[in-house]
Amino acid sequence: MRRISFLICVAALFCALPAQADDAVLARVASPDGQLLVSVQADAEGRLAYRVERRGRPLVAPSRLGLLLANAHQLDGGFTVASQKTSEHDDTWEQPWGENRFVRNHYRELSLDLVQAAQGGRHMGLRFRVFDDGLGFRYELPVQAQLPLARITDELTEFSIVEPATAWWTAAGERPVLEMPVQRTPLAEVGLANTPLTMRTQSGVHLALHEAALVNYASMWVRKVHGQTLRAQLAPSATGPAVERRGAFATPWRTLTVADSAGGLYESNLMLNLNEPNQLGDVAWVKPGKFVGVWWEMHLQHSTWAGGPSHGATTANARRYIDFAAKNGFRGVLVEGWNIGWDGDWVGSHSAFDYLQAMPDFDLAGVASYANSRGVKLIGHHETGGNVARYERQMDAAYGMYEKLGIDTVKSGYVTDAGTAQFADPDGIGTHFGFTESQEGVDHFLRAVKAAARHHIAIDTHEPVKDTGLRRTYPNWVSREGARGQEYNAWGHPINSVDHEANLVFTRMLSGPFDFTPGVLSLEGSGGRTINSTQAKQLALYVVLYSPVAMAADLIENYERWPAAFQFIKDVPTDWAVTKVVNGEVGEYATLARKDRGGEDWYLGAITDGQARQLAVPLAFLTSGRSYRAEIYRDGDAADYRTAHRFDIVIEQRIVQSTDTLTLHLAPGGGEAIRFTPL
Repeated sequence: MRRISFLICVAALFCALPAQADDAVLARVASPDGQLLVSVQADAEGRLAYRVERRGRPLVAPSRLGLLLANAHQLDGGFTVASQKTSEHDDTWEQPWGENRFVRNHYRELSLDLVQAAQGGRHMGLRFRVFDDGLGFRYELPVQAQLPLARITDELTEFSIVEPATAWWTAAGERPVLEMPVQRTPLAEVGLANTPLTMRTQSGVHLALHEAALVNYASMWVRKVHGQTLRAQLAPSATGPAVERRGAFATPWRTLTVADSAGGLYESNLMLNLNEPNQLGDVAWVKPGKFVGVWWEMHLQHSTWAGGPSHGATTANARRYIDFAAKNGFRGVLVEGWNIGWDGDWVGSHSAFDYLQAMPDFDLAGVASYANSRGVKLIGHHETGGNVARYERQMDAAYGMYEKLGIDTVKSGYVTDAGTAQFADPDGIGTHFGFTESQEGVDHFLRAVKAAARHHIAIDTHEPVKDTGLRRTYPNWVSREGARGQEYNAWGHPINSVDHEANLVFTRMLSGPFDFTPGVLSLEGSGGRTINSTQAKQLALYVVLYSPVAMAADLIENYERWPAAFQFIKDVPTDWAVTKVVNGEVGEYATLARKDRGGEDWYLGAITDGQARQLAVPLAFLTSGRSYRAEIYRDGDAADYRTAHRFDIVIEQRIVQSTDTLTLHLAPGGGEAIRFTPL
C-alpha cells in the first residue's frame, strides 16, 4: 500500500484570516482552498455555536453545539477556551476495493479544548476538519473525574441552512428501517429524517448532511426545529439514555458535504476520509464479484424459504445455479432458506434459526464442495429475524463453519417487527427490544463484522444500520442494503417509483455501496406487477448503483431468454480504479463512468426518471489519443417503461475517442449502458 503523508502546524495561517467585528468568535478554520470558512463562537453565557461561509457568503447560520446528559449538568454552556490548535493534513491512501483506487485526504483541522469552570473545570473537546468539499466535526470527552460516565440523552447539534433549499430525505424512526421512499420537499417542511439528507439551495449549491465513523454511539436522525434549522436527534435506547460511554471517547463526525453539482456530492470522499484507516491488515481475502442465486424466485412466490414441496434451497436447485454461474463467469451463488428456522413465524422473538444445521433437503458441505470444484464460491446467508441475542450466541461458530467450507462472503438479514430487534439485556438476564439504529444495534453490527473478519469472511448486511464509511476501517464490510431494493418491485405496495434509482444516486448512495440486486430483465414482479424500468436501465444500474458484490437477480430462464442483454451483466466488473459523474440532477437523471480496476476498459451507465431525455456525454474520461470500441446497450426508439415496449433494446457498436461526445437518448424510465474497450 502506498502512503504519502505530512502534518503541518499552520496556526499563523489561520491567525491571518480577516478579523471579524463579532468578539464572540473563539476560533476560525478555512478549507485548504480557502473557499469554506468555519467559525466557532460563544454567547455571553458561554453557549457554543458554529457558522459556515462559502466564497464569502453565509452558508450555515450560527448553529448550536452541545450535549445533553442524564447524569450530570448539561454540556450546553458556560464554556471558555482552555487551548486551541490548528493544523493541516494531506495524504493519499489506497482502497483495497471501491469506487476509486486512490483517495486524497486533504483538510485543515481546528481542535478546541473547552472548559466549564462552574462544573469543577469539566472539559469537552471540539474538533473540526474542513475539506475543500465540506466539513466534519465531533465532540471529544477526555478521561476526567468530573464525568467518569457520560449518559447522553440527546445532542443540541444544529444545522441552520441560510439560503432557501429543496430537500430529498427519508423518514426516520419508522418500521421499514431505512426503507422509506425518498421524499422531495422544501427544507422547511422536513419532518424527522434519516441521513444522508440531500439539499439544493436556491442558487444551486448542493449539500448533503450525514455522519461518519458511527461507532459505539446511537445513529443520528435530524428534525426541524424552526425555519430551515435542523437539530440532531439520537436514535433512542430501550433501556436508558441514547448513549452511555465511560472514560475518554469521541462522538461520530457530523458531516456536511458541499458541491456545485449533484455529481460533486457523489464524487466526494469526505466521509471515507473521516474514518480511521484499515484495522484488519492484509485483506486480500476480500473478493469483489458478481453472483446469482436462489432469491428472486422466492420473492416471486415460485418457491419458498420454508421447507416443504416448494422449498427453494434444495441441493439440486443450488447445483443448478452453480452450474449456471460457472458457465457464465459469476464468482458466487447465494442460497437463502438453507438452514433450520424458516418454518412458521420467524421474526423477532419467534426466531428459531440454527446457523449450523441445514434443512434435510440441503447438503451444505456437499454444495459448498461442488461449488469449489466448479470455481464458484457459495455465498452464506444468515437471516436473524431481528433476534440479535440469538444470533450472537451462534455467529462465531457459524462463521467458523463457513470458513472451513471455503465460504468467504455472508449476506446477513435483520427483518424485524416495527423496526426493532431483540437484544440481550445489559445484565445478561432475559431480552428486550430496541431500535437497530440504537447504540446497542450499532454495536452489534460492528461486532458481527469484526467476528467475521477473524474468519476471513466479508459481510453484506441487509436491514442494516446506515453506512458511515466504516468500510475504510473494516474493509470486509463490503456492502449493505439500507434502502428500498429490487425486492420491492416483486411485492411492494407500492413498488419502487420510476424516479427511485435517480433519487438513490444522490441520496442513499452518498453513504456507500448498496446491494440493490439489479438485472431483472423480465421486468416483472409477482402478481402481474410491472417494474418501472426498461431493459437498458436494468443494465445501466450495474454502473450507476455501486456495490462490490452485485447480484444478477433474475431467474436463469430469463437470462437464457435474453442472452444479448445478459452479455453486459456478464462483462461488467464490480471493482473500479476511477469513478466520474458525467452529469446528473437529484431524482431526475444520472450518468456515471467507471474504469475497471482490473484492466483498461471503461463502463458507462445512464438512467432517467419517467421523462425521456437526451443527454450529451463528452468522452473526455477516456485516455487521450486512443481509440475504443464502444459496445452500446440503449433504449430502442419505441422503448417506454409504461408499455410492452419496455423490452425494446438496441445493441450496437461504434469506434470512439476521448474527443468525441455521445448523445444518449433515454426512454421514459430508461437507461443506457456502454462498455469502452481500447483497440
